[in-house]
Amino acid sequence: MTTSSAQSILRLQNVTKEFSVKSGKKPFGDRAVLRAVDGASLEIGRGETFALVGESGSGKSTLGRLAVGLLPVTEGNVQFEGEELTTMPRRQLRARRRRMQVVFQDPLGSLNPRMSVGDIVAEPLKVIERLRGRDLDERVTELFEQVGLNPGRRTARPRSLSGGQRQRVGIARAIAMNPSLVLADEAVSALDVSVQAQITNLMVDLRERLGLSYLFIAHGLPIVRHIAQRVGVMYLGRLVEVGPTESIFSDPQHPYTRALLAASPVPDPEKRRERILLHGEPPSAMNLPSGCRFRTRCPIAQEVCAEVAPPRHASAGREVECHFPGTDAPVPVSTESRERTTI
Repeated sequence: MTTSSAQSILRLQNVTKEFSVKSGKKPFGDRAVLRAVDGASLEIGRGETFALVGESGSGKSTLGRLAVGLLPVTEGNVQFEGEELTTMPRRQLRARRRRMQVVFQDPLGSLNPRMSVGDIVAEPLKVIERLRGRDLDERVTELFEQVGLNPGRRTARPRSLSGGQRQRVGIARAIAMNPSLVLADEAVSALDVSVQAQITNLMVDLRERLGLSYLFIAHGLPIVRHIAQRVGVMYLGRLVEVGPTESIFSDPQHPYTRALLAASPVPDPEKRRERILLHGEPPSAMNLPSGCRFRTRCPIAQEVCAEVAPPRHASAGREVECHFPGTDAPVPVSTESRERTTI
């Protein structure tokens, strides 16, 4: 379902991010432009989880960092709670970013190893909220209990905790400032499968109890299906398909989405998915194909895909960037110089 502007907490319009990177082997050689995100638009409603999925290098994490102001946009607009962030003065932006928090992928690397986990959670409360004494102690205890941690472990250092416990500390720190939006950037991908389920369930519970919205970045599609209401599929900086989660999983319209779903494991041993073969590796973001950037790997590509950028089809809350959305049957294409691999 498409979120109306009145209901949305975060709105990105035609957001682009370019990086200048060295080109060639010389130490002071030419510079080239890498477009990590190219004209992405999305909205996240209040209390909603929007998931971004795609291969490594697709631009998911860059888009997430643009959304919460950790990176400046090259072009486009970012609106948070109805306010434009891209033109906001730095001091005002810092104040707004308290309402946007991040849970990082590496639960150990994101925590200061020299601090106790209690002090890690207490730090933003002391620095920003100016809490002290009993008020601070009670708030930290409350946060530990909210994320399922024993307050008696407050004096422990991060290295003495398990991966799941560390990530709970990271979540407690994130919700300490009472945010309305949390960016979860691969927040469960470094954890064991059973722990992933526990942390995902915790995040769902916190969303319901605290009214949080999530921008959830992930590789694991089963977890996305469990936690997200809507999904955006990224490929080489473009959002190629966006829609309600169940609609995306039950009836994927873009050939790349179908390939991702076909590669996802099925928990039922009696069921098997047909593997979808893609051609070769993703192109370099610095040397994109003409027309559709997915065409060099697409099993249904035709000549028009190389000549014209694909149109964006929108209906019933779905958006698909493809010349032939919903097409299953492959169209004969030249494969003489292509190595066939699976995604």
